[in-house]
Amino acid sequence: MDLAYIPSPSTGVINLGPIPLRGYAFCIIIGVFVAVWFGNKRWVARGGRSGTVADIAVWAVPFGLVGGRLYHVITDYQLYFSEGENWVDAFKIWQGGLGIWGAVALGAVGAWIGCRRRGIPLPAWADALAPGLALAQACGRWGNWFNQELYGKETDLPWALKISEGPNRVAGTYHPTFLYESLWCIGAALLVIWADRRFKLGHGRVFALYVAAYCAGRAWIEYMRVDEAHHILGLRLNVWTALIVFVLAVAYFVISAKLRPGREEIVEPGAAEEAAEAAEAAEAAKTGDAEGVESAEVDAASENAEDSRNDAAAKTDAGARSDADSKSAEAAVTTLEKNDTAEAAKNG
Repeated sequence: MDLAYIPSPSTGVINLGPIPLRGYAFCIIIGVFVAVWFGNKRWVARGGRSGTVADIAVWAVPFGLVGGRLYHVITDYQLYFSEGENWVDAFKIWQGGLGIWGAVALGAVGAWIGCRRRGIPLPAWADALAPGLALAQACGRWGNWFNQELYGKETDLPWALKISEGPNRVAGTYHPTFLYESLWCIGAALLVIWADRRFKLGHGRVFALYVAAYCAGRAWIEYMRVDEAHHILGLRLNVWTALIVFVLAVAYFVISAKLRPGREEIVEPGAAEEAAEAAEAAEAAKTGDAEGVESAEVDAASENAEDSRNDAAAKTDAGARSDADSKSAEAAVTTLEKNDTAEAAKNG
């Protein structure tokens, strides 16, 4: 008796009126947004313009989807072109089936086109995108959960995945390889972010590290899967692909470090100048506001001083008039006294 397991969705589609919302497509879309959002933050931090990652993604994403689907259809052609199968199903991408190898390969072609149009180096853009791409894969793998596909061998572990009866699958509990790969991709993203900050990687080495880290995990996770696949010398085709790509990524990392050590100082021409101009404009505006406040304070002080001077002058005038009046009164009294004295002498 199974005490615990991860349940699978009863359906991978939710119908919103006439519009079907497919869990697989939803996970892919979330992954694309995460990759572009995080890649943009890293690109701006490297000295690029905000929005450049999204502009290039407009080229990379469609190419990547086509490449991923082509790889899946070519390597699993028997699912679409063997007797009794309908070849039209090869175009039904919402039913699942995207090969990461083809997605990255053809997506890189689209990214190269976008980078050339913007005049920026592809390796620098790939370095900025790398951890976001790993997180996008972590999101996308949950699409396999919605479709109840790409699970591993049978197991009774508490985190086993419950699979229901359906076409090309037998009910039971299996290793949730989609979950293993999702967690591995998150770990790869964290590793890449740490290494990039610690060693200041550049010239495509961040992307190479991401590829190598992903392939290391994909090899053992792929080995656990039980879905139909082509085998070469006893190993699944994707295991061989992961091993070969891992070796190529490590070789690129080592050779690139020797030929072009360090990191690119300029990743997007003109971006640094624009940032400096914007900073100067902001500083000028801030300084102008401060000068305006200071000028207003000076004007207010001048007005107060003028009022004080006017008050003082008014008081002085009043005082002068008061003194004059006092002197006049004293003179009048003196005159009267003299007159009285003279009159008294005359009478006496």
